[in-house]
Amino acid sequence: MSVTLAEKFAEYDAANPGIYFLFKRFANELIAVGRTKLSASLIIERIRWEVNISTKSEDIFKVSNNHTAFYARKFMENFPEYDGIFRTREQKA
Repeated sequence: MSVTLAEKFAEYDAANPGIYFLFKRFANELIAVGRTKLSASLIIERIRWEVNISTKSEDIFKVSNNHTAFYARKFMENFPEYDGIFRTREQKA
């Protein structure tokens, strides 16, 4: 049986809690300046930028694009007052 995208995300998220910490931080920064619709892709790209600028390691930092929608959904689940702030499609899995 193959591993689902949701399972891959759960494993990645558990192993990399700092990514969700940054996702929340950057989403809240956008909300604080009055944004009512957010782009999860924009936030993931900013995370990539921040980590690459602030990290002195030679390790290549990767966040799969497959995780982007899961971070958006997780944020809206954790902060129901922002339900719908990210546009998401119906999950097939």
